[in-house]
Amino acid sequence: MLQCRNQLRIQWGDCDPAGIVYFPRYFEMFDNATIALLETFGLKKAELLRKYAIAGFPVVHTETDFRSACTFGDDVVIESGIEKCGSASFRIRHRMIKEDGSVAVECSETRVWVERDVSRPGGIKAVAIPEEIKAHFTK
Repeated sequence: MLQCRNQLRIQWGDCDPAGIVYFPRYFEMFDNATIALLETFGLKKAELLRKYAIAGFPVVHTETDFRSACTFGDDVVIESGIEKCGSASFRIRHRMIKEDGSVAVECSETRVWVERDVSRPGGIKAVAIPEEIKAHFTK
């Protein structure tokens, strides 16, 4: 599983009144880590949207284990990698690691390669991931 490592500092705006990261913010951080992972393959999201005329690759399933809280000022690393690639979907695993080496949060997300569904206004539909993209995911 190819890994991408992103360092970040937990900001005040990431936290709830108790001073810990408000859980939806983790999903935003993992979404950003997904984009960074794709960029390690040389795949920029804007270019993918344009070149393949897709609507994106939304999350359709996620599982998350919150093991320990992250707080304002914590320096963390998010490790991300592709775990599996199917015909129209792929699964990514993220691990948020604190400075002491402990895993604070572990998350897997399944994303689907989609295009606009012209038969349904505003709709989307899953389509096959192009072979050249799958080749990056399965190295």
